[in-house]
Formats: sequence, structure tokens, C-alpha cells
Amino acid sequence: MKEKIKYFILSLIMLSLCSSAYAKDIIVLTVNGVINPPHAEYTIKGIKMAHETNAEAVIIQLDTPGGLDTSMRSIVKEMLNSQIPIIVYVSPKGARAASAGAFITLAAHIAAMAPGTNIGAAHPVAVGEKMDKTMAEKVTNDAVAYIKSIAKQRGRNTEWAQEAVRKSISSTETEALKLKVIDLIADDLDSLIRDIHGMRVKTVRGEFVLNTKSAKINKIEMNFRERLLNFITDPNIAYILLMIGIYGIIFELSNPGSILPGVIGAISLILAFYSLQTLPINYAAAGLILLGVILFILELKITSHGLLTLGGVICFILGSIMLFDTANPLFKLSLSVIIPVTLVTALFFGVLLRLAYKAHKRKPVTGVEELIGLKGIAKTDIDSHGGMVMVHGELWQARSRVEIKKDEEVIVEEVQGLTLIVRKAS
Repeated sequence: MKEKIKYFILSLIMLSLCSSAYAKDIIVLTVNGVINPPHAEYTIKGIKMAHETNAEAVIIQLDTPGGLDTSMRSIVKEMLNSQIPIIVYVSPKGARAASAGAFITLAAHIAAMAPGTNIGAAHPVAVGEKMDKTMAEKVTNDAVAYIKSIAKQRGRNTEWAQEAVRKSISSTETEALKLKVIDLIADDLDSLIRDIHGMRVKTVRGEFVLNTKSAKINKIEMNFRERLLNFITDPNIAYILLMIGIYGIIFELSNPGSILPGVIGAISLILAFYSLQTLPINYAAAGLILLGVILFILELKITSHGLLTLGGVICFILGSIMLFDTANPLFKLSLSVIIPVTLVTALFFGVLLRLAYKAHKRKPVTGVEELIGLKGIAKTDIDSHGGMVMVHGELWQARSRVEIKKDEEVIVEEVQGLTLIVRKAS
């Protein structure tokens, strides 16, 4: 009897070891913020990693106000063609899957939400050029067809999906579950993993029964490159980088050989240009900012008594306000960024203008111009026909409109070639 118990215990231990040895990973990705190219790259890379490692499933923890249509479609395409089950979990509490996030959530094999979250408001918003009524209708119809196709493929509520696009409706997690928009509500990640254990999921490779009970959690974070690109694609950061680049280049041009400002300016401009290519740029506004820069540079070369600087500041303010041409608040510049940047710009060029003005008014210390205003001693009688003076330790020919006697003090009024025009010091 004891031997049988011993063999039974050993069998259980071996079975446990075998099952743990073959336990698969669950890849967990975190998408927090605007859906943009860096987030799309990160998500697609995570799904491909799950395929390469033969993971049990991929969980995308989602909290987004929306984003770019092209980035969203790249993610959805990868999800719809995935051989690994993909679970989208709108979390933590207070999170949302709005606009592009609604498309991504509906495209999941299993859609889940945490308490206190919402989903919807997926009406397309123009990014870039303005849309007329016909174009807006075309874009809306295209988005409706796309979201209905996704919802139908995943067995979700197509009517709700259509209304989310056409009327921008939004639903809480309990409403979404009742309307069959999502599959379950989970308090946290651990609860989600327990709840989806044993669920049947159909992927392009066939039907799966999820075994998440013994699966290991493998959280994949964005690498440094992805975090950096995600950071600089924020419109406000892109704008600040553009301004730093402009300051650096102008400072380098006004002080050739400084090197450091030019290097920082060039790097900032390159990063800004990368960011701006993903954002809806108004080229007229960009032209105004460029004109402002040109006016600032001209102020350093031409004495306009501040008029060019004033014109540059006005161009900067107008260009900054108009820079991102879209009704989408995700791609709008904040006034809390525009105003300080404009003030710093005005201060920056105001200081340069003041230094230039002081340099212009400063008395020359080299050349014949330095003689003007200096005192000297008449070495001979001086009249309109000529004479000799000692100025600055040097003997000069001189003329005067009134007669000056020898040894009288004189002041230099003008320099004509090698002759000084002088007057009595008194």
C-alpha cells in the first residue's frame, strides 16, 4: 500500500513537472496613448514575437483616445490574420477605447474591459486637408463598412459598431457586454487570465481551446527607440523640437564656429521633421513660421529698429496657431505651449537685437574712425588751408573752419583721407 502511494505521489510530481515544462507564454503588450506609427510597430512586433515563440495568446492592454487611421488599420490587419489568439483588454479602470481603439477592440478574438471603462465614439475626423461634404460622407461610409466587417467576422454587434462610427455613440463596459460588443468584464489582468481559461477561440489556423491556467506572463515593453519615437510624435513636442532646431541654426549662423548650437539645432530639426511627417501640417502656417525665421535673421543684418522682429513674432504666433490643420483635438497645439515658445522666441531675438544695437553704437577702437572725438594739440597754427596736430601720439595734417593757434587743444570732428578736420576744444 505504501509503495502504491509513493508511486502515485511520484507520478503527480512528474506530471506537474511535465506540464510546467510545456507551459506556454502569454505575451502582454501595453498600448497607452494615441495610436500612431510607433505604437503600430510595437504591437505588430509583439504579435510576430508571439508567433515565433508559439505563445498561448497575446493580451493587448489598451487605453487610447484614438489616433491615425493608417496605424490602426496596420494593427487590425495583423490581428485579423493572426494564428495566435489575441485578447484586447481595455484597462486599467478609467481607461477608454475610443475612435481607433474601438476598431482594435472589435478585431480581437476576445474583447474584455475593466470596470469603469468605455468604448466607442469612432466617427472619423479629418486629419490634414479639409473635407467637403461629399468627401466626409465617403470617409464615413468607408469606416462604417470596415468596422461592420470586423464586427461580423468576430461575431459582435454590427449595429452598435455602425452607430459608433455614424453617431459617435459610446458605451460603458456593462452596456458593451449586454450589447455583445465585448465578451467579458475583468477586474484586473490576473482575473482576465483566469476567466479566459478554457474558452474556445477560432483563428486563421483553426479552433483553439485556451489553456492559460499554467501559462507564464511575458510582459513586452517598448524599447528605447519606440519610446523615443512615440514621445516626439506628440504635436507639442514636435513643435518644441522645431523651435529648438531653429534657435540652434540661427545662433550658429550669427556666431560661426560655435558648433554646439548648430549640432543641437540640426539634430532637433531632424527629429522634428520625422514627427511632422506623421502629423497634419498646414503648409501655409509652416511658411509663416519660415518667414518669421527669415525676418529674425534679417534683423541681425539690417537695422530696422525692431520692426523686423515684431513682424517675425507675429508670423510665429499665426503660424503656430495654424500649424496643425485638423479638427481632431489629438493633433492640436496647446496654447500653453504656443505662448511660452513665442515669448521665449521674442526674448531670444530681442536680446540679440539689443546686443547688435549696442555693438553698432559702441565707439570704434580700431581704424581712422577711432580718432573722431579724440583730443589733440595743435603743433602749428591751423586754418582752412591746413596745419599740423598731434593726436593719439601721432602727427597729422589738419584743417579747421576757424583759426586755431599753436599749442591750443583741439577735438577731431571728421577724417578726410589723411587729413583731420578739427575744432577748438573750448
